[in-house]
Amino acid sequence: MSGHSKFANIKHKKEKNDAKKGKVFTIIGREIAVAVKEGGADPAQNSKLRDVITKAKANNMPNDTIERGIKKAAGDLGAVNFEHITYEGYGPNGIAVIVEALTDNKNRTAANVRSAFTKGNGNIGTPGCVSFMFEEKGQIIIDREEWEKNADDLMLLALDAGAEDFAEEEDYYEIMTGPDDFDRVHAALKDQNIDMASAEVTKIPRTWVTLTDENAIKSLQRTLDLLDDDDDVQYVYHNWDE
Repeated sequence: MSGHSKFANIKHKKEKNDAKKGKVFTIIGREIAVAVKEGGADPAQNSKLRDVITKAKANNMPNDTIERGIKKAAGDLGAVNFEHITYEGYGPNGIAVIVEALTDNKNRTAANVRSAFTKGNGNIGTPGCVSFMFEEKGQIIIDREEWEKNADDLMLLALDAGAEDFAEEEDYYEIMTGPDDFDRVHAALKDQNIDMASAEVTKIPRTWVTLTDENAIKSLQRTLDLLDDDDDVQYVYHNWDE
């Protein structure tokens, strides 16, 4: 999953996820296991688990699959040995890239991530080298076709629930929240049975970079594809304006 606010990319991402639903469910299953190990199996007392459940539902993971994952993790905590690792680096033309991984083998993951950057003519940097170029936000995307009422009604609903911003674009509505307000806004929209194309706490670039050189575009796309194919990689954020 890449951090980008364009609906065309959101739709592409959703289609890609649908085609790789097994991998998406595996990724979220790992997050559930780690969240349970770190904070317990009760989402009411474990905010991290609550966030993962929200993410799981946004990706159409069935409730019984979520519940099985929680119970399995709670009953077999000793088998949960994944750890979070974040890599930061640069693609062609200084494109900023953040890679979040969840792995049981740091050496394997580090080698694969480094190889993905190298094959795309980029390089891994030091921790913190590009993270300042992003800010953490809750982001909810709603296809205009899924909301038949006036856009102002949706905006008021979101703002009343605690959203920071509302944008009306040609094909979609975008709702932005602070990270701590995401659950409340998401729940308010769910209560109204609003279908969301994407709903997650993500990293949003403070500025976007456009690539015009075809070789640079192909190189960056190669890196992103290799990272997407890596089972250890959870999320990839970048500031390429596709």
